[in-house]
Amino acid sequence: MSRDKQVESKKKDLDLLQGTWNVTALEIDGQEMSSALPGDARIVIQGDRFTSTGMGPVYEGTLNLDPSTNPRQLNMHFDAGPEKGNTNLGIYKLNGNTWRLCLATRGTVRPSSFGSKPGSGFALETLTRGSRPTKKTKKTKTTRAPKEEETAAGPPTEFEGEWKMVSAVMNGQPMEESAVQWVRRVTRGNQTTVYAGPQVMMSMRFTHNASTSPSTIEYVNTAGANKGKTQHGIYELDGGLLRICVSAPGSPPPTTFESLPGDGRTYTVWQRT
Repeated sequence: MSRDKQVESKKKDLDLLQGTWNVTALEIDGQEMSSALPGDARIVIQGDRFTSTGMGPVYEGTLNLDPSTNPRQLNMHFDAGPEKGNTNLGIYKLNGNTWRLCLATRGTVRPSSFGSKPGSGFALETLTRGSRPTKKTKKTKTTRAPKEEETAAGPPTEFEGEWKMVSAVMNGQPMEESAVQWVRRVTRGNQTTVYAGPQVMMSMRFTHNASTSPSTIEYVNTAGANKGKTQHGIYELDGGLLRICVSAPGSPPPTTFESLPGDGRTYTVWQRT
């Protein structure tokens, strides 16, 4: 393809992407997340800029397309939000009012096909077109979604702030180090959100009791695979290190900090950043 045709094709795809796209399906690291998607999860494209809202913090940046490859490639460079300065490499497919994306949420390996396997760090998204943005006749101040700390409920707790994952064992299966390094949790008031790169894995409200031994915590999941379900757990906070062991929904709280095959527990260790 000649350079002129590449430019023309790139412009055509960018024109077709203009507007609001609602996220209707999501899979991260091989885990189906569609049932936990908030109803307002969307990406808005205006010019070569994108804004992602409805899945935690607001993410903004620029979109660069390369329709000359098969599959077609795109780079999403973040210049605002928690991922500021990072670039997600991906591929895309446009079919009328359907837009499919497969993004590497971490690292420098671009997906080569539309799939997401455990440990890959890939997010597979399906979006459908919403309304197109109205053209602006003059520069106006746009309304942004509130930041996490502005929507959090309750006063700060001992978990307040941002934590990076040190290790994780789920149902007796240790998480690969390549995946651990990209997971973080942000707590504001009585709300905690867990991210893999820029993607929300789960979000929950919690209550805790530090007067027991071990200390106890109860989660009500508001986003993620267990949305709407309650989980019981125990925790230990030692300086900047946090250990949490949580049972599967409907199971009694754990009494020890461990996760064995078949017990459905999740045992994670976090370090305050």
